[in-house]
Amino acid sequence: MLRAVIFDFDGTLIQTERLKGKAYAIAAVQLKPDQLSEEEVFVAFKEYVGGSREEVSKSLIDHFDLEAAARSRMGEFSASAPWQVLTRLRLQIYHDMLSDDETIRAAAWTHNMALLQQVRDAQCKIGLATMSYCQQVGRLLKALGLESAFDFIATREDVDKPKPDPEIYQLVSRALNIALDDILIIEDSVAGVQAGISAGAHVLAVATPLTREKLHQSGLLNAAYIVDSPVTLQEKMAEIFRKLK
Repeated sequence: MLRAVIFDFDGTLIQTERLKGKAYAIAAVQLKPDQLSEEEVFVAFKEYVGGSREEVSKSLIDHFDLEAAARSRMGEFSASAPWQVLTRLRLQIYHDMLSDDETIRAAAWTHNMALLQQVRDAQCKIGLATMSYCQQVGRLLKALGLESAFDFIATREDVDKPKPDPEIYQLVSRALNIALDDILIIEDSVAGVQAGISAGAHVLAVATPLTREKLHQSGLLNAAYIVDSPVTLQEKMAEIFRKLK
């Protein structure tokens, strides 16, 4: 029986990965002006979505030969390694992006926001499980008007292990007092899907342009539980409600 739905946040309710990719692209171009375009850096970033800051920064530095440029600015950023320069420059740019409410609202995934309302209308419990930090999540939820949308919110500070470890979903399940086999998890990434499956919950992946290919290649979910088109999401969710009654 479906009694609760837990939403991922980054990439699921809001296109933070796209914004992060744009911030990495701007940062890389600032390190090598007149030699790179934001578009080519963003395309390369797609290959590294889901990696840690260190992994993504190192990969982009290698891909675009940014080490010398980054090394020359290590003092400016109090960095011990070139990859930290790209990371810290990206974080500055991303912070500026998130200071603008219009930018945040424009980045919301409207189909998943509508799904959130559908779940509320069905009177299910609703949780949020995100690897973002509490302060940032609070800022984004306020801009999106979702401060009171969830029965329980778990952020990076609340767990020891990040996704794909199931810890955060186990935590939300306990907080909602609902067994994981009565919970549906809405995710967009391979790591998130792995976490949900490992936790023992039902999982629906709503793919994005940045995660679609990897979700299908992973083999973690039957294709019927990967939504490629927002147009079919409401119908798919209604079908899941019927199956899990």
